Amino acid sequence: MKLKLKGKNLIFLLLTIILMLSNSSFVFGTSKEPNLVSEAAILMDKKTGKVLYAKEENKKMYPASTTKILTAILALENSHLDDLVTVSYDAVMSIPDGYSSASLQVGEQLTVEQLLELVLIHSANDAANVLAEYVGGSVESFVSMMNTKVHELGLSNTHFTNAYGMHHDNHYTTCQDLANIMKYCIQNEDFRRIAGSASCVLPSTNKYGTRKYASTNELIIPNHSNYYPYLTCGKTGFTSQAGDCLVSCAYKNDLELICVVLGGKTRNGISTRFSETKDLYEYGYGNYTVKTIVNVNDVVRQLEISNGTQQTKNLDLLANNSIVALLKNSILEDTILTNIDLKDNIQAPIEQGDYLGHAFFIIDDTSYETDLIAAHSVEESKLLGLILEIGIGCLFIIFACILFFINKKKKIKYLDNTF
Repeated sequence: MKLKLKGKNLIFLLLTIILMLSNSSFVFGTSKEPNLVSEAAILMDKKTGKVLYAKEENKKMYPASTTKILTAILALENSHLDDLVTVSYDAVMSIPDGYSSASLQVGEQLTVEQLLELVLIHSANDAANVLAEYVGGSVESFVSMMNTKVHELGLSNTHFTNAYGMHHDNHYTTCQDLANIMKYCIQNEDFRRIAGSASCVLPSTNKYGTRKYASTNELIIPNHSNYYPYLTCGKTGFTSQAGDCLVSCAYKNDLELICVVLGGKTRNGISTRFSETKDLYEYGYGNYTVKTIVNVNDVVRQLEISNGTQQTKNLDLLANNSIVALLKNSILEDTILTNIDLKDNIQAPIEQGDYLGHAFFIIDDTSYETDLIAAHSVEESKLLGLILEIGIGCLFIIFACILFFINKKKKIKYLDNTF
């Protein structure tokens, strides 16, 4: 049976398909650089620190609750997950009105892991204060620990005054610094696990019944309209001064990226931090690929060793390690510059695996390097020595003959003079 579509029906069918695709939950990579309304943003490769996109990445901004990623990692590094912590009066009563909390009760007892879930998933400010007091002895001492860690990480544009992101003129950071803090945090598997959870259940305590909290990060909640399947973990933040904030991490196609969006907007009740974070990730995944430039034991250069034997003098120089680089898809292989730096006066004998030089691969102003090693042993040729010995012997014979004839000539002359 043949199906015939008239003009109006065909247009209707095409419009239906377009609408279906526009409502699809799939996100497609894009080569177009995002046009953000957020004040500042950065997209960074976790492995190398290479920046794939940046907008005002070094501008000092207010981080709001993204502060809590540093609070969490310090708690993980200075306590145990099963430590039991008691909520103090100051920890809960010092939270200003309008800031999120888990309504923890004075004297309530929770484990460090439960408090971390409240901090990273629910963004509970009271839980952050409880952790700060437990780890630092006081909130003030803990804040000092935060700034010490910032200094240790080599971050010069960040300073904290509290443990959870309450607005303060002297509580600031940048997208670049936050990305580096996140890069440090995700080295901890417990941080990854907790910050990557879509919800948490707080079991009954000595003060309260069972409670359940959903993540404030819509990108990590399955079936949510903003769900992004490649996101692995993240932390939101908001104050009226900071705007909408989000620091996160995603993994796709063997490429792990870190994204920070600060100073985002809310339009018609929808935060741009989620859509713009997805746009940034898809820009990265659509434009960059992890490529192998050279594999371990690949032949990089060939040499002829002048004093090697005929069988071994032709020598391959091998890469001692693989070089894997994050490259923009538009970079062509013939734009990769290779510089070889060999040892001086390479002569036999050479052992297999001997270091003979260095290779540098320059790609998009970034240099990657590997040692060059001998593929096989090179034996020293005996022929040259033999020729040298014969030559020396010949010279000795010639010299001896010359001396003989000189002496003989002198002797004949002497006899003539005698007679």
